[in-house]
Amino acid sequence: MSEERNRQSKKELFTKKKGSSTGKIFTLLGVLVIGAVAAWFLLGQGASDGIAAVKAENGFVNLTISDLDDGQAHFFKLATGKGDIKFFVVKSVDGVMRAAFDACDVCYREKKGYRQEGDFMVCNNCGQKFRTDLVNEVKGGCNPAPLARRVESNQILIAKADIVGGGWYFGL
Repeated sequence: MSEERNRQSKKELFTKKKGSSTGKIFTLLGVLVIGAVAAWFLLGQGASDGIAAVKAENGFVNLTISDLDDGQAHFFKLATGKGDIKFFVVKSVDGVMRAAFDACDVCYREKKGYRQEGDFMVCNNCGQKFRTDLVNEVKGGCNPAPLARRVESNQILIAKADIVGGGWYFGL
C-alpha cells in the first residue's frame, strides 16, 4: 500500500492540474507584452508621445525660443473642433528656427509624421531623411510640409490660420 501511495504522490508531482493559475498568469503577461510591442510599432514607435498641446492667443501660437533652441525637434499639436493638427519646430544646424507640419505631401495619409536623427528629420512611413536646414526651404514630395513662422525677440509666432490651413494633412 505504501508503494502505491508513493507512486500516486510522484504522479501528482508530474501531472498538470486543471485550473493552474500560474500558467494563466504567464499567458496573460505574454499577451500583454506582445500587445504593447505591436502598439509601439503600429503607432509610429512613440511618435505620438511627447507632443505638447498649444493654444492660439490673438490669432497666434507663441513659442519661447529659449525653450526650443537645443537643436532637437519639438512636437506640438493645436486642437481644432475637428481634431488635432501636428507640427514641429527645430533649430537647424545653421541656427535658424524652422517649423513644419508633422506630415508631407506624399505620406500624410499614413499619419505617422517624422522623427529626428541628428541633423535629419526622418519620415516614419517611408524612411526618407531630410536635413533640418532645408525645412521650410524645400517643398513638396516627402519633405516636411513647410509652416510659415516669424521670429520676434525671444518668440516664434505661428498664425493659427496657417496651422489650420494645413488641416487637410490630418484629414480635417
